[in-house]
Amino acid sequence: MAREHHQTGAGSGGEALDPYEYAYLAGGERRVVESAIISLVERGTLSLQAARLRTIGAELPQHPVERAVIAACPRSKRVQEVFEALEHCDEVDELARRLVLLGLVRNWRRRTTRAGRRRLAAAAAEGSLPPYVLEGPARLDPGPVRYGLLVDTGPDGLGRTLRRMGKALDNESDHHAADGGFSCGGGGGGAD
Repeated sequence: MAREHHQTGAGSGGEALDPYEYAYLAGGERRVVESAIISLVERGTLSLQAARLRTIGAELPQHPVERAVIAACPRSKRVQEVFEALEHCDEVDELARRLVLLGLVRNWRRRTTRAGRRRLAAAAAEGSLPPYVLEGPARLDPGPVRYGLLVDTGPDGLGRTLRRMGKALDNESDHHAADGGFSCGGGGGGAD
């Protein structure tokens, strides 16, 4: 997605949609945020390494969703935290409201309508959108951006804690494994 947000008038006429609106039609709020992150990384405004985002460029993007992504990660932040912060932010909600007004998304469930699917199919056939807008980060070449967006990392420090807990459980089971895990249970208390 270039610096200028070209308006693509694919499909059955009507209002032109920007790439983030197509992303919403293709995959909802999460696809919008993924597409914004990928676009900003490609332009050198964000860095994505080890599933963490960091602002590195001085560019102030024109699109409100891109500005919201930049605002969500002023320092290094986990990608998952950015997704959680932005999936229901005002900028993405405003984008969804516009699509509802255009009749491309249903209001109450925010599902793509038949007209929305037709516009999306026309845009895909036209080939004017980056593949990740329509199909998500799985269409990216293998590398840190694809990995960072597709891998769901746990909270910082959680892995270390879980490993410690697992080792503690292993040590406990090793203690019981020596005797076969069975107890003698005492005598049978036989009868005469």
